[in-house]
Amino acid sequence: MSKSNSISQVPSNFDRFVEVGRVVLVQDGPYAGKIAAIAEIIDHNRAIIDGPSTGVPRQAFAFRHLVLTSLVVPNLPRNAGTGVVRKQFDASGVAAKWSNSSWAKKREAIQKRRKTTDFERFNVFLQKRARRDLVRKAVKKAKA
Repeated sequence: MSKSNSISQVPSNFDRFVEVGRVVLVQDGPYAGKIAAIAEIIDHNRAIIDGPSTGVPRQAFAFRHLVLTSLVVPNLPRNAGTGVVRKQFDASGVAAKWSNSSWAKKREAIQKRRKTTDFERFNVFLQKRARRDLVRKAVKKAKA
């Protein structure tokens, strides 16, 4: 068996590829935390992203500042204009899928937790303590 045949038969564990239509999460800059779609691949370091429905303008962005998501905008042609991207983005319901994903919910919870004041954290502490006491009493009663 030749070397090239053995390599091509090995299945890949990687399923998020850089492709036109791939939805990315912006990690840096003024649009950090927003999603956009790859409209065109410039080279192995940069791509043109566009998120007209999410507030990310069309711009070149380095891959090191983007995170690939598992979502894809289907049938997006290469170098599609902002209007076409908006139409395909909205038609495929990517924004709703993203907001329902556990990744987006976790990010939202982290942001919410970061914005709490000392008094709000103290109230959460009191509520957790009250819940813990109720559970402890219920377990003790169930054992008896």
